Amino acid sequence: MAYDSQRALQLPRLGSNVPTATFHEGQEEAIRHVVEGRGRLLVVQKTGWGKSFVYFIATKLLRESGAGPALLVSPLLALMRNQIAAATRMGVRAVTIHSDNLEDWDAVELQIQQNTVDILLISPERLANERFRNNVLAQIAARISLLVIDEAHCISDWGHDFRPHYRLLERVARTLPPNIRLLATTATANDRVMDDLRNVLGPQLEVSRGDLARPSLTLQTIRMRTQAERLAWLAEQVSRIAGHGVIYTLTVRDANQVAEWLKARGLNVEAYTGETGNRREELENALLDNRVKALVATKALGMGFDKPDLAFVIHYQVPGSVVAYYQQVGRAGRAIPSAYGVLLSGDEDQEITGFFIESAFPTRAEVAKVIGALEAARNGLSVPELMAKVNLSKGRIEKTIELLGLESPPPIAKQGTKWQLTPVRLSENFWQRAERLTELRRLEQQQMQEYVNLDSGLMEFLIPALDGTPGETTRPRMEPLPAAPSHRVVLEALAFLKRSSLPIEPRKKWPDGGMPRYGVKGGIPAEQQTERGEALCIWGDAGWGILVKTGKYREGRFSDDLVRACVEMVRVWNPQPAPAWVTSIPSLRHPILVRDFAERLAEALGLRFEVALRKVDHRPEQKTMANSTQQARNLDGALEAAVTSLPSGSVLLVDDLIDSRWTVTVAGWLLRKHELAKCFH
Repeated sequence: MAYDSQRALQLPRLGSNVPTATFHEGQEEAIRHVVEGRGRLLVVQKTGWGKSFVYFIATKLLRESGAGPALLVSPLLALMRNQIAAATRMGVRAVTIHSDNLEDWDAVELQIQQNTVDILLISPERLANERFRNNVLAQIAARISLLVIDEAHCISDWGHDFRPHYRLLERVARTLPPNIRLLATTATANDRVMDDLRNVLGPQLEVSRGDLARPSLTLQTIRMRTQAERLAWLAEQVSRIAGHGVIYTLTVRDANQVAEWLKARGLNVEAYTGETGNRREELENALLDNRVKALVATKALGMGFDKPDLAFVIHYQVPGSVVAYYQQVGRAGRAIPSAYGVLLSGDEDQEITGFFIESAFPTRAEVAKVIGALEAARNGLSVPELMAKVNLSKGRIEKTIELLGLESPPPIAKQGTKWQLTPVRLSENFWQRAERLTELRRLEQQQMQEYVNLDSGLMEFLIPALDGTPGETTRPRMEPLPAAPSHRVVLEALAFLKRSSLPIEPRKKWPDGGMPRYGVKGGIPAEQQTERGEALCIWGDAGWGILVKTGKYREGRFSDDLVRACVEMVRVWNPQPAPAWVTSIPSLRHPILVRDFAERLAEALGLRFEVALRKVDHRPEQKTMANSTQQARNLDGALEAAVTSLPSGSVLLVDDLIDSRWTVTVAGWLLRKHELAKCFH
């Protein structure tokens, strides 16, 4: 197919709204390669280079010449609003089908039937959807002119953002005609990933690879062990850096906590996580329009977010790999001469990333439990039914069945809402792949620790670590930021951590199947529910968490400092009506620990303490129960009211640890059955 260079140049000018725009180095060559059908192409270019322009412009040129629609598979549909807007300005008719736009599916399917769609964007998970395969993919499969695989590193077991459903693309790619146009794009692919992509997409895969150096970035690493130190540093430095940016954390909890702290210091920031929900677009636009100083984000704000003038990217903790770090820090300074990329590191970093590494794949024991439960169920089991059969968390069950179901051929398959065994046995290749990837991620984690320990030469370290071509790197254009916060602000941050209590929402429904020994099931009547509670801290965390851990397992007694902290928490919380007395959750293993604390708390609050509950049966510790159903059943019949007559008025119910909330739910239900006004915990 002939390539029209003049028409091609018009399109980026329309898409960018810049009448004098020109192609970046390598862009036009990639577009020409695709349009002329020269073979399968992998484009590896840094963030901001304009990979989306390549596939949208190629799609427009192909459609204008009479070719069929393009199909784009991307994990970033929720973050591609800017790119789709640019495509629309070029006249490219782009539509999406994903789990968040169910109401649009019928209209989109009709447009596809009428051949009025230029490019269809889907997530990799859509390839596993039977309706999509039958109603959409089957209709256009023979007419597809171009298959685009965005963020192609996700197709690789070696990639830092491995998405299991990308494995379906391996099967799709192998069934395509050898002459089909195929374009794969990514910003981050080292040699290991490149080799894996060649194995999946074909040995004739050509590669267009750009320069990895980012001369606009002033990189810096700062080691601060405690969360209080890092919070203090952020409070002092973020306000001083000109411009707007992103602060990355490893967990949702940390994103929320950092955002809350910075707001308390007068900074206009917002948390952005996988739990942000329908506010995502609002928050993205707030940062794009410079209406917030920064977003405090998990990796949910990752691939696909494009703000060329980001002035800083700061990491509150160390990511698990150089590839992940480079992609995130590379969002800064794309269209401005100077930007900061600061990596803070602390004591919890490796514990968190180590957890992610170890939990990425199911264990042999977990697979055996799931397979064993399915073997015993002729008609299969749903996820809730599996939770009742095996002592695994819902997340571990879902991870196990997802990965087993994506094997080729799969040892389990889904029929309606239930999973069933197939005649296929799980291949040993599954375990070899899991072990290989786990070991590689440990090596990547170690590589990041090497980066953390560097005082200089940071970009010089990153480029070869990503298997880029070493070349000249420019000196940072800005002076490094101070490496230590003031002692006063550290103390204020520590005080913030110690007064950051967490709400405990009451359970409103008994587990599936109910509690047979108590004779209850379905919804818990409102008059028998506990009220909203408060937790002083997170187990083992900065602030009070470490003191709780020490008191429970080292000293066997909770300190008076924790009593005073809880008194202050109750004062600020101010539950209404105010508790008239205090009781505690009983334990046969540790009969004194919680009761002693509750008695001292009652005395400090000026309230009466009463033994109102007793444990009547030895059960395994709740922490050994892995999911909500197992935790609930473990308590069925284990507690009872200790007396027939209890004090009147609301009661404050005390326990040392809150996880599933089933213990306080059962205890509160027992107490409220005795016509108590309220039960707080």
